[in-house]
Amino acid sequence: MTDNLLIADLRREYTLAGLRRADLDQDAIKQFQKWFQQALAGKLTEPNAMTLATANKEGFPSARIVLLKGVDERGFTFFTNYESRKGRELTENPNASLVLYWPEMERQVNIAGTVTRVSREESALYFNSRPKGSRLAAWVSAQSEVIENRAALEEKLTSLSSQHAGEEVPLPPFWGGYCLNPSRIEFWQGRPNRLHDRFRYLRQADGQWTIDRLAP
Repeated sequence: MTDNLLIADLRREYTLAGLRRADLDQDAIKQFQKWFQQALAGKLTEPNAMTLATANKEGFPSARIVLLKGVDERGFTFFTNYESRKGRELTENPNASLVLYWPEMERQVNIAGTVTRVSREESALYFNSRPKGSRLAAWVSAQSEVIENRAALEEKLTSLSSQHAGEEVPLPPFWGGYCLNPSRIEFWQGRPNRLHDRFRYLRQADGQWTIDRLAP
């Protein structure tokens, strides 16, 4: 029989700050950029790490951590292997959700919307900015597929490294960026006694945002 892992006593109180309607920008993207700049200023560990939740055509969900690589008026951009599980699911069902959690600031942001691929030019621009080892690894890894062992990966990397010695590594046809265009963004600020502050932005047909306070 497996021992019961007691986690009920793992508890913290949230006391750093509150969030008022008057604190918020009317534009959800600008509000996110404001919070993200504060996370950068706080020197948090990988403040751009975020959970990406997807679902296949049957509605079965999956989630993993990816890295946010851009935020602009279009939405939130990340890069990956198009043939991975998340890539296949986004092809079947483009609806997805992102969550960023910054425990040091007692904040989280929940984002939902529709995902589309960015242009090959934008993907190439980012791909070429990566370290060469990371570019080679994109070719080496058939992401999410079963492999025999780690040695097979390392042997393939060694072979490709020799093949591209002194050469640029081209962008793989199966690798690139996605942009999640948000229809909803929620900002959460921890508060004492679990009476957290939550504000939800909903995008309207004219592109403007409505803002509502939600119960914690």
